[in-house]
Amino acid sequence: MIKQFYLLGAFCAFAIFLPTCTVRSSPPTLDDYWRGNATFEVEIEDTGLPMGESETIIQPDGDWWSYVHASDRSAGTVDQCGAPVEFPGCVVIYESSDDGNSFAPQTSPPTCMFECDACPCERLVDNIDQQQYPRLHTDGEDWAMVYEFGAMTRLRTSDDGINWSSADHIPQTGVWNKDFAPCYDFMEIGEHPHVESDFECLAGGPPGVYIQDETVYIFLGLGKNPASMGCYTVPLNGDVAEYQHCENNPQFTAPDDYGPTDNDGPGTEEFYGFRTITSAEILKVGNRFYMLFEGVRGPAAGEPGDTQFGLGLARSRNLDGGWEVFDGNPILIEPPGNIGVGHADLVVFNDITYMYTSLDGVKRSRLKLVWNE
Repeated sequence: MIKQFYLLGAFCAFAIFLPTCTVRSSPPTLDDYWRGNATFEVEIEDTGLPMGESETIIQPDGDWWSYVHASDRSAGTVDQCGAPVEFPGCVVIYESSDDGNSFAPQTSPPTCMFECDACPCERLVDNIDQQQYPRLHTDGEDWAMVYEFGAMTRLRTSDDGINWSSADHIPQTGVWNKDFAPCYDFMEIGEHPHVESDFECLAGGPPGVYIQDETVYIFLGLGKNPASMGCYTVPLNGDVAEYQHCENNPQFTAPDDYGPTDNDGPGTEEFYGFRTITSAEILKVGNRFYMLFEGVRGPAAGEPGDTQFGLGLARSRNLDGGWEVFDGNPILIEPPGNIGVGHADLVVFNDITYMYTSLDGVKRSRLKLVWNE
């Protein structure tokens, strides 16, 4: 005879000769995902967020704000002088009052959140047409935002997530040639079988950010073909000229081979980050840091621009070094992926881990971390 009990949200079966019980008193975390005990499932197919990137922060009043980059072409975006914003666009806020189920622009039309120094906005000063791939982090008191402008990394800080400092350029970020400035070996741009480069060095691309111990950790792509994840530090509310390379750069590196040139689908998983590794999203779980990141293998023969996008996972007990790369990368979908899947956005609410990303390259969905059945 078998008796069955529901205990703290877990189904336990007790048999006389073969007792089994799995007690699950709380939702799973990324620790459980790493161990293979949980999975992400689609909860909401279309959240109303525009395609591209987002960083969602729950505000003190309970509203969810998603900081995204958007343009006139993608969302009818205008700058604070009223002019249409060219693609890829500036940082705007999409807001949710239903716990992140659906989002709409905070203003109509969507308006760049940063004021320009003067009207009309000036590209090199205000970066109005490329405040791309914004990432944010707050420690509860201070806020930091990074975004890409022409492969360079820009940093802004705030004490409320609304009013921001002017943008500072993080030194030694961007793309350049060695006759302009030397670069470390891990910043070099190597050969790709299907695309040529006009530059020899890279430190930048879509960045990531995390605040810890009065220090801003900035994660950025280092080099191409093969690519690495890198890390710089900047004193919180200090001078960006005091930036330093993290001691353990590069943090991790892709395989140094494009892999089979006649295959861009299943079977190429180990090569998916060969061209670039960027777009770090950091979440602390217990005493570990988890990182989601985008790996790009690059175009197949005859394809224009970058293709073969994947979402990777890594973890470490320290922000600077010791990163383990997940054996099951890329996660969520098989190669060749799509242009939206690698820019994932994590939110933990009521102990439930949510992820905003695109599984189809058309709409931005919300996924929920659930226990495996």
